[in-house]
Amino acid sequence: MTDFAGLELAKPLLRAITDDGYSTPTPIQAKAIPPLLDGRDLLGVAQTGTGKTAAFALPLLHRLSVNHAKARSRKPRALIVAPTRELAGQIGDSLRSYGRHVPLRIAVVFGGASIRPQITALLRGVHVVVATPGRLLDLMSQGHLRLDEVETFILDEADRMLDMGFIPDVKRIAAALPDRRQTMLFSATMPKTIQGLAASLLNDPVHIEVAPAATTVEKVTQRVLFVEKAKKRDLLGELMNDKDISRVLIFTRTKHGADRVARQLHQIGVNSDAIHGNKSQNARQRALKSFRSGRIRALVATDIAARGIDVDGVTHVINFELPNEPESYVHRIGRTARAGASGIAISFCDREERAYLRDIEKIIRQSVPVITDHPFHAAEIANDTGPAQKPQRNKRFGQGKGHGNGQARRNGQGRGNGQGHGNGQGHGEGRDHGEGRVQNDGNAPTQRRRAPKRHRRMENRAA
Repeated sequence: MTDFAGLELAKPLLRAITDDGYSTPTPIQAKAIPPLLDGRDLLGVAQTGTGKTAAFALPLLHRLSVNHAKARSRKPRALIVAPTRELAGQIGDSLRSYGRHVPLRIAVVFGGASIRPQITALLRGVHVVVATPGRLLDLMSQGHLRLDEVETFILDEADRMLDMGFIPDVKRIAAALPDRRQTMLFSATMPKTIQGLAASLLNDPVHIEVAPAATTVEKVTQRVLFVEKAKKRDLLGELMNDKDISRVLIFTRTKHGADRVARQLHQIGVNSDAIHGNKSQNARQRALKSFRSGRIRALVATDIAARGIDVDGVTHVINFELPNEPESYVHRIGRTARAGASGIAISFCDREERAYLRDIEKIIRQSVPVITDHPFHAAEIANDTGPAQKPQRNKRFGQGKGHGNGQARRNGQGRGNGQGHGNGQGHGEGRDHGEGRVQNDGNAPTQRRRAPKRHRRMENRAA
């Protein structure tokens, strides 16, 4: 397949694609679109930035276009479930862009925003609903949304659904769907739990893998800089003197760390902003808009908040703190080298993060080259060949035992980013307003603190 015209998509869709300057499908689009147009179920394994949104959006829009389906109140024809509100918003934007010449109604519903406009949109009638799990279940339980006429069900970034504790919610949603439907599941990695979920949802699916699970984007140049923890701020300032770092995404493990790094960048004259779960939806959208337009040079983000970031032209990714889950490293560096461009990923590694680096190198099946030519090189850390030790940190407020990786279920952002007994930093990165569940990393028993009865129902509906 050499061009979109050969995919036999509806003319209004081809017109939109041509208007946007696209002529050749990406590998996943070329492989996925034909069987999806034939009505097959699909299991897609693809890295971020491979064009998978268009791979499922175009067949869906084609089906709705040629069937001339009417929008019905509270009864969508298609349902797309995404783990975060940013990603849901991105998918909604893509659907509207590709389908701008097709008379379709699309509603995006997620927690952290007023539910009233979302209810109004559903009552007016929609063809497609894009949703996060918590808000979707709320709308269903309140009678504002029914799934018994859904013809197409799409689950995007299923591995992140697993990380955030959404699998039980996904199963509840799937149970409300009709048996006769087309189902698509996309994931960057394919752990056993996701394989089991796929087996329960999909019927004789086409299996498409455009890159091996947990491999890094080939065009990303990866480097690691060993540095004492106290010198990371100075090292970041040194790097930001390089004008080639023109649009940089900086990752921290916690939301408080993201705010702190953004403030430090402002202090040295670098236009920057932070995006994480404690930010309001409007604040996050403003930050993303400023980053896309070039008004800010650096965007500091946590892993979960970054799942919705789809910005071309990111020249560098800097891991100010290495992730404690090696799969997150793959997702992080995939934010650069998008749409065929090249990119650079630079990771800071302090003494306590050596174990994280070793885990990362195992999953990417290669050693990350070391840069020693900088003023803050820590040779002792670089030469440390001792047994890997997971970071141990002093207990601070909000880091009590048993709160795992900060994937909170209730109305907050988690408690701690560490190993179950106060090893995290600050308050961790959980899900917004109830979009998450407590998750333990296996090093300590997880304890779930229940809200008082009079508040429990309200908090459960905050998503």
